[in-house]
Amino acid sequence: MYKQLIRPLLFSFDPEKVHHFTFKFLKIFQAIPGVANLTRAYWQVSHPSLEREVFGLQFKNPVGLAAGFDKDANLYQELSNFGFGFIEIGTLTPKPQEGNPKKRLFRLTEDQAIINRMGFNNGGVIQAVERLKKNKGVLIGGNIGKNKITPNEEATTDYLICFDALYEHVDYFVVNVSSPNTPNLRALQDKEPLTKLLMSLQERNQTMENPKPILLKIAPDLNQAQLLDIIDIVKISKTDGLIATNTTIGRDGLHSTNKKEIGGLSGKPLEQKSTEIIRFITKHSNASIPIIGVGGIYSAEDAIEKLEAGASLVQLYTGFVYEGPRLIKNINKALIKA
Repeated sequence: MYKQLIRPLLFSFDPEKVHHFTFKFLKIFQAIPGVANLTRAYWQVSHPSLEREVFGLQFKNPVGLAAGFDKDANLYQELSNFGFGFIEIGTLTPKPQEGNPKKRLFRLTEDQAIINRMGFNNGGVIQAVERLKKNKGVLIGGNIGKNKITPNEEATTDYLICFDALYEHVDYFVVNVSSPNTPNLRALQDKEPLTKLLMSLQERNQTMENPKPILLKIAPDLNQAQLLDIIDIVKISKTDGLIATNTTIGRDGLHSTNKKEIGGLSGKPLEQKSTEIIRFITKHSNASIPIIGVGGIYSAEDAIEKLEAGASLVQLYTGFVYEGPRLIKNINKALIKA
């Protein structure tokens, strides 16, 4: 029903406008008495074989929602009803920011992909915290970044502000230095600044009564030497895991007419690239680094391929947009049979 009826309707409107409309609709619809229970009963799949323990956390299933979909923690409770094992909110910054000028979100339907140049648009970390205080049992990841106006030399301060604000309200953190849509952000992936940033966050983390897992989200455009550096940095800084991968600036093999739009590409064209990176990191770290695999998952087979490559968990974003909530259910049912 989603692909035949709902998706064509949604895809007939501007992507960003329809995203906000859908959020409002789901918020209102699932507030109707009984609807949330019916949603969970239909979409959620529970089985002991789906449960995972990764970086010290218990996941009821390994299929999560990637950051960027619910940036401001507006809909995490309702989205979890569709069967996600965890929801990652953000990227959040210390101060609210509008992001890049519109139009900044583009569907590449021929390629089953999306290009975005959103630019960390969000209402700021404090607003998100107020919504997270209402959480009823959803496992939450907090994806954090820096404000656009903050120079890279002062970026650590922004990340620490977000860490401190979110600490009581999320289960794990994700350090985002790999978005292509904030000027010079990816320079923070270089060995020296990245080591400094992660060490600073871990130092703050270790002062807390119950330290939280800290993960690093990496770009799919890193070469093998850079990936080896990432492995070293993770070990030196005692970072708890990696998310592989963010969006790509590459455009190889695309067919859509709007393929040259500036921004990060996500979706089906990223499938093999992200899986190769997962496999490379697993091999060269002797499978010592937990990985959340994301990029181009459109079927249960795609998810299983990433898990077999070395991922412990997977996340959906563009595949969820194109395939709908049945994708979550299909992956979990396939994993039970595997």
